[in-house]
Amino acid sequence: MPGHAVAWAREALVLLPERALWWPARRTLLLADLHLGKAATFRAAGQPVPAGTTQRNLARLDALVARHGAQALVVLGDFLHAETARTPALLDALAGWRARHAALAITLVRGNHDSHAGDPPPGLGIAVVDEPHLLGPFACCHHPQRHATHFVLAGHVHPACVLQGPGRDRLRLPCFVAEAGQAWLPAFGEFTGGWRVDAVPQRRRYAVADGQVWALPP
Repeated sequence: MPGHAVAWAREALVLLPERALWWPARRTLLLADLHLGKAATFRAAGQPVPAGTTQRNLARLDALVARHGAQALVVLGDFLHAETARTPALLDALAGWRARHAALAITLVRGNHDSHAGDPPPGLGIAVVDEPHLLGPFACCHHPQRHATHFVLAGHVHPACVLQGPGRDRLRLPCFVAEAGQAWLPAFGEFTGGWRVDAVPQRRRYAVADGQVWALPP
């Protein structure tokens, strides 16, 4: 199986190159920050950005669910980008995707963009909860934070790392981040950008590129 194995909260997990997390014991996929409809929102504001990101995001989700035989999906916030993202085309695409995965249990932990975009249509059968959503030893959240009893899995910051090469060569890549009591997932959605997370003591970063995930030096 592609990806990088880790053990958080004494659970075996796999960091996937599709920028998602696989929890084999629960047959559960976790991901953060789809921001579906973001490109459409920018185009509505007059910005000439490419179309097709929603279909590509849903196709990646199709492949992940099929490859792993997932029974559950947890989205750590920012499912839709904005209220203006709720176009007929996007809602039709979502309905078609959901029909292909009718048996998949889906939970959305509300993020800051969800508060403005509104909950997904009820017909999609998505359970919507506030953070923290406790699941086994994990507190599923959107915003990075500490929890008194559970290991936090969060999104929101779209973490990225910058690798330095010879001379002035630099490469910016999405990454997973883990530190005491919490971990941050990279943004799953395309067209989302990233926030640079530097190396500090007791923090581990796992870069994502070319279908691989690898641990960076501490």
